[in-house]
Amino acid sequence: MNIDQVNRGIVKHKARKRVGRGPGSGHGKTCGRGHKGARSRSGWRQKPGFEGGQMPLIRRVPKRGFNNARFAPRIAEVNVEVLEKLFADGSEINPDVLRERGVIKGVFDEVKILGDGELTKKLVVAAHRFSRSAKEKIEKAGGQAVVLPGKTPVEEKKKQKKAATT
Repeated sequence: MNIDQVNRGIVKHKARKRVGRGPGSGHGKTCGRGHKGARSRSGWRQKPGFEGGQMPLIRRVPKRGFNNARFAPRIAEVNVEVLEKLFADGSEINPDVLRERGVIKGVFDEVKILGDGELTKKLVVAAHRFSRSAKEKIEKAGGQAVVLPGKTPVEEKKKQKKAATT
């Protein structure tokens, strides 16, 4: 290779391939599609995942289990330490207030308050769910944990069913 051959063929704006413009163009007659067969025809499309007759990967890989995650409620989690940091003593907190303050973002079905951190302020917290430790910390600080109606967790439904039968 010579030094003058290094950049040969490298063009800033490469011209597009103009097919079907006669034999002189080098892309006439079959236009680079070859002779006969499905690929030479207009409208030919290969299905995604097709591997030329070989068993496709998606069918070779074993499939096990079942996942119901798309039907599960989406829960926004908020720790007690965040409430301590962002809210003043005596504040009333609910999902709308949390969203306004930017504590919870995105799409969710329920809000759950978790017990990570310490709480010294007296707060009235309204949420769909509370962890045991979060509820204890809120009440210990002189606040109130208000459970909002919403999708009832499976465990509570089981308890209600069991209580109804006895």
